[in-house]
Amino acid sequence: MSKTFEIAVFAGDGIGPEITDPTVKILRAMSDASNEYSLNFQDLPAGAAHYAATGESLPKDSMDAARQADAILLSAMGLPDVRYADGTEISPQIDLRKELTLFAGVRPVTVREGQRGPLSLPQGKEIDFVLIRESTEGLFFSQGCGEVTNDEARETLLITRDISEKLFRFAFELAGKRKKAGRGPGRVTCVDKANVFRAFAFFRELFDQEALRNPDLVADHAYVDATALWMVQKPWDFDVLVTENMFGDILSDLGAGLMGGLGLAPSADIGLEHAVFQPCHGSAPDIAGHGLANPFAMILSAAMMLDWLGIKHSNEALVADGNRLREAVERVVARGKTLTRDLGGTSGTDDAAVAVQALVAMETV
Repeated sequence: MSKTFEIAVFAGDGIGPEITDPTVKILRAMSDASNEYSLNFQDLPAGAAHYAATGESLPKDSMDAARQADAILLSAMGLPDVRYADGTEISPQIDLRKELTLFAGVRPVTVREGQRGPLSLPQGKEIDFVLIRESTEGLFFSQGCGEVTNDEARETLLITRDISEKLFRFAFELAGKRKKAGRGPGRVTCVDKANVFRAFAFFRELFDQEALRNPDLVADHAYVDATALWMVQKPWDFDVLVTENMFGDILSDLGAGLMGGLGLAPSADIGLEHAVFQPCHGSAPDIAGHGLANPFAMILSAAMMLDWLGIKHSNEALVADGNRLREAVERVVARGKTLTRDLGGTSGTDDAAVAVQALVAMETV
């Protein structure tokens, strides 16, 4: 008997609902075609528009339902003209990370041979690495609580042994899985600024301790400024990168730039029990309602969700469908015939999503 997985869905703001609807449609079709699992979707309110209407950005009932779900699929959140009283943006995704202790922010960066992008890759080279961003502390720790006076402002960076040990264990496990699958050499790079800040020297020390427990994998270090340079000069050399929250926030956008934009940038925020899957881009209210939004990052995030559920619950069908969905998006992008405007094409949201669904359906037959 197939297992039913409960999926909490936050459609988000701006273009959020426009990219969520076709993504859920693809997932429903895959679920209906499978005898090994089924997915049940629950739509939950949250976001900037909900805050503007009700004064709540993430209602307690939505948080409780998300906590009970098997996975959380979250679309673009926030609107530039809707903010909290302190001037910060509405960000339920950060609230979810903290409430559910989603310490591992996973940002894959993939550019396949033949895919158009801002870099001209050497012949035979592809980009396939994963940036893991710690997502609950670091320089984001004092979000909303920073000290501001007339003459100065301060924010606090926090790195703890508990979260860092979980983060590094996750990073080495992922590198091992990638090596086993033939997607990487089994190397984890700690990205920090340990030559300047004591907190990052502590971060590096904890990384080195976890490296000793994984002698079959390669562990190395890189300063964050050098990493930014190498991500442009030789991104095909990376496998798994792990870093602090703010550094990861910045480098993940650079990774998206390597792929051609945030429209191809999926993400997952993963803890020991819960996980949120969300595109890296914003809500783009300027194009909302025009059918122009790129759905690929949302669909790729859904593929990551299937993969995570499959691994967590030892369900090979979910893992296979996650790979199938990811590869379908990669093939559509590489062919270049059904691209949205941000990628240099002329297709709309629905046409781009239909192209992916068609490839998935062909693989099912």
